Amino acid sequence: MTSSDRSEGNAIMLRDARETDLRAILNLLADDPLGKHREPAVPENAGIPSEYEAAFEAIATDHRNQLVVAEIGGRIVGCFQLIFIRGLTHRGGVWATIAGVRVAQAMRGRGIGKAMMQDAIARARARGCVLARLMTDKRRSEAHRFYRALGFVSSHEGMMLHL
Repeated sequence: MTSSDRSEGNAIMLRDARETDLRAILNLLADDPLGKHREPAVPENAGIPSEYEAAFEAIATDHRNQLVVAEIGGRIVGCFQLIFIRGLTHRGGVWATIAGVRVAQAMRGRGIGKAMMQDAIARARARGCVLARLMTDKRRSEAHRFYRALGFVSSHEGMMLHL
């Protein structure tokens, strides 16, 4: 998918992530008020931690997962992961979970996030999903406003247990 980004004069290209994108994805995850406590930034001269390489390989080879990047002018400026799960509820339908959504802080407000969510929803529809659910931390109030503006509804209460 490609959409125009008028403020940059370049197109936003959304595509499946490649292994060569992993450093940029990890740096997007780390360049975040919450993510910086969970994910390490990976400078150009440093090796990528093996657990991230293994996770990328597992995601890339699992037909129930898609890791997507947003690129402008050859630079990775956003990412998200789609996880497809078949459930017994909703008549045995497939659900798409959208997780790990990030847009580079310096690139926010340029339509990248909207293009990414439109792409995620289009991918979910193409897979025959009956619903798309979004994982977002309760502390991300700006993100919540953004997602509500796109039609997402805060209809369920999610809970987590760190193991």
